[in-house]
Amino acid sequence: MVESTARLRQVRITPQKARRVVDLIRGKQAAEALAILKFSPQAAATPVYKLVASAMANAKVKADAENTYLDEQDLFVQRAFVDEGTTLKRFQPRAQGRAFRINKRTSHITVVLSTPAAEADGADSKKGNR
Repeated sequence: MVESTARLRQVRITPQKARRVVDLIRGKQAAEALAILKFSPQAAATPVYKLVASAMANAKVKADAENTYLDEQDLFVQRAFVDEGTTLKRFQPRAQGRAFRINKRTSHITVVLSTPAAEADGADSKKGNR
């Protein structure tokens, strides 16, 4: 069982826009997710692409540390989600001396890759214990 996590914090993309991109890859194979992200026109696709690639590298390092064989074609996106980060508050001058508040939102993006055999082994062991 190989499960790897990669997190990207304080990305200057609104969570709503980042979630649109993350929803495209959830549940897909990691290689297929990279292909989808590479050709996505959204600006959030670039940091998410780098994050998935980082999670694949983390899985490879983790498998080497455990002396486990890892085929990168077996990895799939088990979980991917976007949380809201801190909001930068800026002000823009408006008419009659007023100030207009501008919220520059940030995101925390998390991607978890796993091998499908890990879930099958876990399910079989749970059934045997009943």
